[in-house]
Amino acid sequence: MATPPVAVDLSSPADRDVAVRIGLAWREMRRGASTVALRDYMFGNADDALDAGQMDSLDVLAFRPLWRMSELAEALRVDPSTATRAVQRLVKDGLAERRADLDDGRVVMVSITDKGRMQHQDIDRRRGRVIRRLMGAFTPQERADFAELLSRFVKQLDVVVDDMPTTTD
Repeated sequence: MATPPVAVDLSSPADRDVAVRIGLAWREMRRGASTVALRDYMFGNADDALDAGQMDSLDVLAFRPLWRMSELAEALRVDPSTATRAVQRLVKDGLAERRADLDDGRVVMVSITDKGRMQHQDIDRRRGRVIRRLMGAFTPQERADFAELLSRFVKQLDVVVDDMPTTTD
């Protein structure tokens, strides 16, 4: 059951304080020094390290054997050209492969390679270690509550983005 929207008054000190804390936490998750160390731990810190878009693509590719590029872009919730760029690097690194659809040669199909699956599994193990450590700081009920709240936050973010004007005026 969806919770009805509640008016938020940012002129209220309490609402403003919470909004600022959320904004700061969001920024730190995206840009904090620990984020760089975490990214390097999970995805590598060498020239062949994956970026977030490539990892997202590898995650999706690992879910099923073959994807149309258009389906992959939709699953990643990105523009097809963005998905194509991420896949190009994965192909270059031997982590994915592209081929024409057997039924329609105009359609590009993408799949994860054995090398890509092995790298994905290695990263997934490291990611699991991090998540277990993070979850260990919370009680079972707090973990369940946090998962629910974070899911709602992400869904609401989609609603807000969908409702945004197309220009910045």
